[in-house]
Amino acid sequence: MIDLGYRAREQFAPFHMRKERWACIVAHRRAGKTVACVMDLIDAALRCDKPNPRFAYVAPFYTQAKDIAWSYVKQYGAPIPGASINESELRLDLPNGGRVRLYGAENYDRLRGLYFDGIVLDEYADMDPRVWPQVVRPALSDRRGWATFIGTPKGRNDFWRIWNGDAETGWPGALNSDEWFHLMLKASETGIVQDEELRDSRRMLSADEYEQEYECSFEAAIKGAFYAEQMKRARVEGRIARIPIERGLGVWTAWDLGVSDSTAIWFGQTLGREERIIDYYEASGVGLDHYAKVLRDRDYVYTKHYFPHDVAVKSLSTGVTRVETLRGLGIEPTIVPRHAVMDGINATQRYIDRCWFDEERCKRGLESLTQYRRDYDEKQRVFKVSPLHDWTSHGADAFRMRAAMAATDMPMPKGRYQGRGASSSSSWMAG
Repeated sequence: MIDLGYRAREQFAPFHMRKERWACIVAHRRAGKTVACVMDLIDAALRCDKPNPRFAYVAPFYTQAKDIAWSYVKQYGAPIPGASINESELRLDLPNGGRVRLYGAENYDRLRGLYFDGIVLDEYADMDPRVWPQVVRPALSDRRGWATFIGTPKGRNDFWRIWNGDAETGWPGALNSDEWFHLMLKASETGIVQDEELRDSRRMLSADEYEQEYECSFEAAIKGAFYAEQMKRARVEGRIARIPIERGLGVWTAWDLGVSDSTAIWFGQTLGREERIIDYYEASGVGLDHYAKVLRDRDYVYTKHYFPHDVAVKSLSTGVTRVETLRGLGIEPTIVPRHAVMDGINATQRYIDRCWFDEERCKRGLESLTQYRRDYDEKQRVFKVSPLHDWTSHGADAFRMRAAMAATDMPMPKGRYQGRGASSSSSWMAG
């Protein structure tokens, strides 16, 4: 037996003794969840009797994985006889052929095609929701690998669904499943952080910040989120619910076009001052013809399609603008005038108060709006004015296209719509 100097905190002893394949830990700041999970990976890699064991720790960003976990991997892995440290690849190689390696979820496609015997997803609330179902879960299949989700809450996002369940899919959630180990560690209950420190933190933080960071509240507003108040108000007022699609009312779309990343599309209906947001779609790695088919398959009667100003820029390789490509696909773009991002964000904050959202069809889009937040300057320890560019940006930027035009866009008269016969264009999707 090798003594690596690790002594598990009593709160994590049940985690290390678990028999379940899946685990979810919701823990307050400084509880020690990362150390416990790094040691769990190293221990599992040493004990694994499969050929060439592979274990991974994944953080939202690669630099974050290096800053948070790499020092622990070296501290507890380097003393193992025959082990070697690969600094350039953030990898621990073990004498039995096993490996523990660090990754960043911002480049989750890099994980495609790999296999894992065990994986830890740290701060899963900050990850693109596609990381687990599209990449990580398949990577565990052939060797029946295990997974542990850990983090601090950041609203009702995918981490919340892992913990609490999803009525749409019938998933009961880790909290309600016998097949999952689950553990919630609140600062008021663990005793890890001294009472004096907790009192001081409560004085210095807002109520939402304290409840989220120390008491593991999924209901608290996300720090730095642009639309936190508006989205919370929409939920309290019952404006996030099942919204019927009115077939006698035209549908507008609002787009954010990705080049190397995702394209997002919102679908909405306008009735006077009321905006009914009925649908959302997002994908990546496909051409504009794919999105034209998405519009056709939904069988809505379209009015306008709002696009950012750069849709009119010519491609250097083809000399053709995306406006021309879209028109060739039957989509007539309405180009939103160029505006400062913060002006658009301010317009969106006002616009959300007019909106009703379909909770199921717009689920991913709602997550984008709820979590879209300011970038954070780690050196200065302050929030920047500019937004953080991550997976939430696509949905939030697309929604901003509609919000920026909402003040000047003429609302459709109540009870009427601009259908196929009302359009002056021959396009079935003309604006």
